[in-house]
Amino acid sequence: MSYSGQQDIETTTATTQSQPDSKTRRYDRQLRLWAATGQSALESARVLVIGSSATATSILKNLVLPGIGHFTLLDHDHVSSADAGNNFFFDGPTSIGRNRAEEAVRLLAELNDSVDACADTRDVADVLASDPSYFLGFSIIITHNLPPVILTRLADLLWKDPSAPPLITVRSAGFLAEFYVQFHTHEIIESHSETSPSLRIDKPFPALLQAARALDFDAMDTTDHGHIPYVYILVRALDDWKAAHNGLPPQTHAEKQEFKSVLNAQMRTPDEENFEEAVAQAYRAWTPSAVPPHIIELFTDTTIPSTPFGHLLAALRSFSDRSSHVLPLSAALPDMKSDTESYVRLQNLYRTRAAEEREQFRALLQVPIESELVELFVKNAHGVQLLRGVRYGALDAAPEKLKDHLGSLTKEAATHLALSALDKWRSSPPRQAGGPTESELHEHVVSLVLGTEHGEKETADAVGEIVRAPTAELPNVAAFLGGVVAQEAIKMITRQYIPVNGYCVIDLVDTWTGVLPS
Repeated sequence: MSYSGQQDIETTTATTQSQPDSKTRRYDRQLRLWAATGQSALESARVLVIGSSATATSILKNLVLPGIGHFTLLDHDHVSSADAGNNFFFDGPTSIGRNRAEEAVRLLAELNDSVDACADTRDVADVLASDPSYFLGFSIIITHNLPPVILTRLADLLWKDPSAPPLITVRSAGFLAEFYVQFHTHEIIESHSETSPSLRIDKPFPALLQAARALDFDAMDTTDHGHIPYVYILVRALDDWKAAHNGLPPQTHAEKQEFKSVLNAQMRTPDEENFEEAVAQAYRAWTPSAVPPHIIELFTDTTIPSTPFGHLLAALRSFSDRSSHVLPLSAALPDMKSDTESYVRLQNLYRTRAAEEREQFRALLQVPIESELVELFVKNAHGVQLLRGVRYGALDAAPEKLKDHLGSLTKEAATHLALSALDKWRSSPPRQAGGPTESELHEHVVSLVLGTEHGEKETADAVGEIVRAPTAELPNVAAFLGGVVAQEAIKMITRQYIPVNGYCVIDLVDTWTGVLPS
C-alpha cells in the first residue's frame, strides 16, 4: 500500500471524524489550494476596482465568490445600452441611466453575503486630484481600460510609495488583451514549489542513519522485505557504498549505474515496488543536499528590508552556514510503497528531527517573530521567493528593449505595441469619430520602437484586429480575463504561488497567451 506524508495518519483520522463548519464547507475546494492562511488573507483584503466594465465586474465576481473581505467599485459613469447588453451584472434595460457602480455592486453582493461591498460614485480623476491618499487604503487596485492619462497618474502615485498597494492594469480591445501587475517587492513564503524539499539521503541525520543500519534485510520475510520504505533502502545502500569507496557517493555514470544494479540485486521478486522506487529515486543518493541557487541569491542581496521576511531570511542564512549548507529539514514525506507501521516510524523520525532543527532556526532569529510564521517559513524554506517589480509604463519608454522583444517574442511584443498604440491614439486628440485607422496606429507603433525591423506581419495583424474592434468588449473575452486576472490578484493578496512578473499578453483569435518581460 502507498502512503503519503503530506498529512500524518493520526491527523487525517481526527479530521475525518469531526464535522467541518459552514465556512469550511463553503470554501472547501479553495482551502485545498491556499489553506487557512490564504483564506485569512483573502478575508482581510480590501480590493478597489476602478470602472464597471464587463471585464471589471467579471474579475470582481471571481474575487467575491472565494470570499474577499471588502471591495469598492469606483465609477461615476451611468449604464448605457451597450453596457446593459454585455455586462451580466447590470439588470438589462432596467439599469440603463443608473450609476454603473451602484448597479454592479447590488448584484455582485448577492454572490456572497459575507463580503462587504461599497459603490463609490466619484470620478477617479477627481479623487486623484483631491484625495490621493484614498488609494493607499486598499490591499490591491485593479483597473480595466482606464484612460491612459489617468492610469499613468495613478501608477506614478502608487510607485512613489513603496508601501502602496499593488496595481493590476488590464487592457483589452476585441479579442486582444493584456494585464500587468505593478509592485515594488513581493515576498512569497508559500510558493507551492514543484521542487520537493530534500530528504537528506546523501546527508542522513543520525537517527535516520541508525534506523537504516538497524534493519536486517536478510532476516525479513517476503512481505516485510517488499514494504521497506525506499528512504531506508537508499540510506543503507549509500552507507555501504561510501564504506567501500573512501566515503564518496557514486561519481561517474558507470558508478551510478553500478549503484542502481546493487539496488536491483536486492530485489527478491520482480514486482517489489519499493525497490523499483529506490532505483527510480537513486539520484537522491548522489545529488548533494544544498541550498537552492535562488535562495543563495537572496542571501547575498543587501537591499532586502528589515521586514519579518528579511529577518527570517537572515536566520536561514545563518542556519545553512552552521549546518553543512543545508536548509532546515522538512517533516513532509512523499508517497512511497510501505506498510503502515514502517511508514509512521519513518515519518516520526523526520518529524522529530524537523522539530529539533526548527528550534535551532528559531534561536538564530535576531528579533521576535510569531511562532506560526516561523513554522510556515521553515516548512517552505526551499521555495521562498522575493520578486522585484517594475513601474507600469517603463517598457514603453524603452524602445531598445521593445525592439529586442520584437525580435525574440514577436507575437507578444506586437500585440503589446498595438494596445499601447491604441492608448497613444486615445491620448492624442483631435481624434476622428469611429476609431483609429491602421495607418494611425502604425505611426504610434513606429514612435514607440523608433522604427520597425522585426514583426511587421504580426504587428499588422494585431493592429488590424484592434482597428476592427477598438472599443468592443466581448462577453467571452471578459469572462476569460475575469478568471486569469482574479487568479493573479489572489496570488498577490495571499502571497502564495508565483504571480506573472511582466505583461501577460492574450490573443483569443489564435488562442495563445505569453509573457513579455518588463
